Amino acid sequence: MAAKEPSPIVKAYLILYNGAQVLGWTYMLYQLVAYYTLDKGTDKTLWDYLGLTVILFQNAALLEIVHAFTRIVPSNPILTTFQVLSRVVVVCGVVMATPTGKVSPGLPLAILAWSITEIIRYGYYALNLVDAVPQLLIFLRYTTFIALYPIGVTGELLCFYWAQSHVGETKQWSVEMPNKYNFTFSYFYLLWIVMLLYIPLFPQLYLHMFAQRKKILGAPSGAAASAKQKAK
Repeated sequence: MAAKEPSPIVKAYLILYNGAQVLGWTYMLYQLVAYYTLDKGTDKTLWDYLGLTVILFQNAALLEIVHAFTRIVPSNPILTTFQVLSRVVVVCGVVMATPTGKVSPGLPLAILAWSITEIIRYGYYALNLVDAVPQLLIFLRYTTFIALYPIGVTGELLCFYWAQSHVGETKQWSVEMPNKYNFTFSYFYLLWIVMLLYIPLFPQLYLHMFAQRKKILGAPSGAAASAKQKAK
């Protein structure tokens, strides 16, 4: 479903929101590069170095769920909710929650893929609101995912794997029987369930992006221009 033309106030808000996200993720990418170059040898872990930036701008993406459900953007609300919450779970439920998640070799991979993807995506959205998306940005929006999506998923899964070892040993956030509520919950098993869900879900989302790429980049110039206005 295509969203109606937003009001000037909503449009200004969306431009501001997307522009702020571009700046935030650009700064995060700079921090990632600086950690391994300019500040190489620092005593801080990568998470100590840029964790606050990740928390701020990744959790700011929760507003996208509100945008989708209020129809001020043409995004699918259910798909948007899944995509945003999957990242929030990695940040808040895995990396922030466990000491092992913070030192996972998957963390730099995930942040690298996320930051490049989000700089392009939010830049695309912001410029699309003023009908000024350059062809190069359209190409990057529907091409870079080919490499970045698998890199990001690999990074996320490695974070999950490093976290589950700590959760399994400490039984963090788990509730065991017997208890007065007659209830049991295993965060360890939940982490593994989420990891296993990547198996059926990743191919579907990946192929969906290829379909979108064909729709936008494979269309004639006139159709591509029309599709650009509807694409999310």
